[in-house]
Amino acid sequence: MSLRLTIEFSGGAELLFDKVKRHEVALPLENTTWNLGRLISWITSNLLKERPELFVQGKSVRPGILVLVNQTDWALLGELEYVLQDNDAVVFISTLHGG
Repeated sequence: MSLRLTIEFSGGAELLFDKVKRHEVALPLENTTWNLGRLISWITSNLLKERPELFVQGKSVRPGILVLVNQTDWALLGELEYVLQDNDAVVFISTLHGG
């Protein structure tokens, strides 16, 4: 049994993931739940290809990265503690731009 998610990166964040914007993943349930904190750690270990300092800070995403779950700001859902549900869509949007 697995937890199926759609993970998307945009606003430049996709550059850290080999320019791949959309990932369909199936995470093992292992008699436990997945929250956003655990997902961010998994993304860092399994999908992130370069410059982790531009994506994570400590156990969370760095300031300047907007996180949406099913088009809702994660701040309204409990941020790192939000328990993911099957078929959730998680989007990471970088608001950090050079110029």
